[in-house]
Amino acid sequence: MSDFDLVLTGQVVRTDRVIENGYVAIRDETVELIGSGEPPAARERQDFGKSYVLPGAIDAQVHSKSQLGQEDFIWSTRAAAAGGVTTVVDMPYDAGFLVCTGDRVRQKIKEAGEQTRVDFALYGTIDPADGPRHIAGMVEAGVSAFKFSTFNTDSKRFPRIPPQDLYACFTEIGRFGLAAGVHNENDEMVRAAMASVEASGITDYRAHALSRPPVTETLAMAEVYELGAQSGCSTHVVHCSVGRGYDLCEGYRQQGFDTTVEACIHYLTLDEENDVARLGGKAKINPPVRPRAEVESLWQHLAAGHVTVVSTDHVSWSENRKADPVMLKNSSGVPGLEVLYPLLVKGLVERRLDISLAARLLAANPARLFRFGHRKGALERGRDADVVVMAHAPHRYDPEESGHNFVTWSPYAGIELPYRPVATYLRGKLVFDGKDVLAEPGSGAFVRPPALRPSLARNESVAA
Repeated sequence: MSDFDLVLTGQVVRTDRVIENGYVAIRDETVELIGSGEPPAARERQDFGKSYVLPGAIDAQVHSKSQLGQEDFIWSTRAAAAGGVTTVVDMPYDAGFLVCTGDRVRQKIKEAGEQTRVDFALYGTIDPADGPRHIAGMVEAGVSAFKFSTFNTDSKRFPRIPPQDLYACFTEIGRFGLAAGVHNENDEMVRAAMASVEASGITDYRAHALSRPPVTETLAMAEVYELGAQSGCSTHVVHCSVGRGYDLCEGYRQQGFDTTVEACIHYLTLDEENDVARLGGKAKINPPVRPRAEVESLWQHLAAGHVTVVSTDHVSWSENRKADPVMLKNSSGVPGLEVLYPLLVKGLVERRLDISLAARLLAANPARLFRFGHRKGALERGRDADVVVMAHAPHRYDPEESGHNFVTWSPYAGIELPYRPVATYLRGKLVFDGKDVLAEPGSGAFVRPPALRPSLARNESVAA
């Protein structure tokens, strides 16, 4: 009689080391044993040779329903499975449906649960008119964190929350030990810069970065980190494109505050002078993609341990919303779920950085950030058997060829990737075989934090 349901062999990547000639033994959807050498008996064994066996990614920032009639969870989680992402954390800014009450959280859980092919967690937010009134109800419904913005992208769908209201919300969130994530752009400075750019007559790719200079990011970050410090709330910046922002986060962390920061994969991959100049609206993202010197600064921070998590900020806008020759008229955001893991591994390999960084930045740290590290985020005994196998297979990325994306455009199209996912397992079940997504809609499960007493708020802080 076999001891385990499934054994996977290969180079097993943990958060602190790589186990050569390693194995992962799985029973009843969870990891039961990790080791090296001769693997134990199992009903099924898959040998992956020299390929990397890594924890499935937790994408900390996904927008599955930002455009009506466009992508939904059926498609976003299909791309996720094909990219080795086994949990998506979805944002609360759905088109026509701000996720800002306990009832709305429960409605989204129901609707997403019928569609998802991988597991999912949810952010909650507030309607500015409500303040912190519904935060407790959303915690009860199961949100993993809260999201706010210091910039008014859309007064109904993506509103600005002023500092006094942020402080009240942070104070309430801190009682439950969850994190407050913030979109970090100073509204007044951005609007002044936009007016200046429009007055100058600049409409090409340069207009975007000029309308959102680095100080608009760092000023917002200083504000939200100080609000977190004063309120006692864990404070997370959901995307930072400039090195100075990571300095700010690290400074507060060194002072003992639970501050964290996210580097989206586009800030580690694309640059303004080459990619934005070439792609125009298809590389318009808020905050903007910066010059190559800033990209390399972010990699230095990543190597130094100053980056908490890496995400996609995935959104699949229809192509007509990304093709206007007037740069500022395009929608902001890009798809990326299918290439999050391959792009990060590419960057690590090219810079001779430890592959274990991928396990930390894409799995262990986001699991702790969203307070479900007890069951997700690492190849460790008792955790969900969420696994991706990355094989050395150099190829040029073609989002249309794969067939796993709702849209056929991508700012990453044509990039040479040295590794690709050849298998993705969700709780021990194969959901992607290297070519086809096998998971049907409804296969994914909702993931939520356990009940946390307020006194535990500091104990779940995320170490980079």
